[in-house]
Amino acid sequence: MAIVVQKYGGSSVADVEKLGRVADKVVAARHAGDDVVVVVSAMGKTTDQLLALAKQVDENPPRRELDMLLSTGERVSMALLSMAIQKRGTPAISFTGSQSGIITNDRHFDARILEVRPHRIEDELARGMVVIVAGYQGMSYRREITTLGRGGSDTTAIALAAALGAERAEIYSDVDGVYTADPRVVADAQHLARLSYEEMQEMAEAGAKVLNATAVEFAKNAKIAIHARSTFDARRESVITAAPSSSRTVTGQKGVARVHVAGGSEALRRALAACAAAHTDPREVEAGEVGASFLVHVGVTPDWQAARGAIEAACGGGARIEEGLATVSVVGDGLGRDAGALGRAIGALEDARLAPLRTATTPMRLAFLLAEAGADDAVRALHAALVDTAPVAE
Repeated sequence: MAIVVQKYGGSSVADVEKLGRVADKVVAARHAGDDVVVVVSAMGKTTDQLLALAKQVDENPPRRELDMLLSTGERVSMALLSMAIQKRGTPAISFTGSQSGIITNDRHFDARILEVRPHRIEDELARGMVVIVAGYQGMSYRREITTLGRGGSDTTAIALAAALGAERAEIYSDVDGVYTADPRVVADAQHLARLSYEEMQEMAEAGAKVLNATAVEFAKNAKIAIHARSTFDARRESVITAAPSSSRTVTGQKGVARVHVAGGSEALRRALAACAAAHTDPREVEAGEVGASFLVHVGVTPDWQAARGAIEAACGGGARIEEGLATVSVVGDGLGRDAGALGRAIGALEDARLAPLRTATTPMRLAFLLAEAGADDAVRALHAALVDTAPVAE
């Protein structure tokens, strides 16, 4: 029997009716002869609601307590789905992340998986069970409950697939795979039938919400194909594998802040040390003789105001922080070495009357920092200039 890992996002299990439809899909997969492990997210907007509740108590909630709170959402989903599957006559059992053997570092709210020990899952599969696992969570080596950050259920699914030697990982959500841009922003965004691990990981790092970057890294290392599908529309999918493609995509990431640090390397070191102490990840650090700057994704930093205060204190008044920014990126193999593409991108932004605050390139990305209010317009302008004219892998 092949092992298949399926992951269902929050919109797929948002209510009891949808959860029942997911149970039908899982039972059908089991009857087809596969051993099935299912990873579930919290129902609907549960995680956002719990986070909002925490912030009513404390604007900068302690991360350990956030993990204790937020991890309950997936536990509700896993237990209900297990009940639904058992009601349909198929044996099932639910496990938390810690019961599944997911061991992480001791960083709260955005922990990283260090090791997976899936012995209990393997035992239950051998008994003919469908195993339901709470996504987004694990247990640190200090035996603390931890959560894996935005998109953490993807990471759970791919890490389990790697540890179990699964044939494939199926990621189900409310969209039927990966598009050249967010269809809610670009009406004529094109569906992509296939992408490489590198392209998908670069997209995720740039802010695309289809898959988590760490999950793609696990899949790449274990050579596991990822099938991104719609839960309730099976007409097409996107497959992420090692095979290269010529796709181009545009993605935007809002909720970005830029930290300017006056002074030399010593001032920058103090600012970075403050980030580390506040568990805040700096991105795209630039340093010169008279100052430095870096980006912070405020949207995934629950205690940003506390972190901001720590950075400002560490710099002794030498830090200036701009909020309300966004990054917009064009992703594609070789883009960073294509001067013509960069020129067309700059021209498209100028034509749209958008002035980037900063432009940066990597081998696979053209990235622009600009005011958050112009992010969607920038995505549309860059898509029209660089994606609509490029071949799409189908």
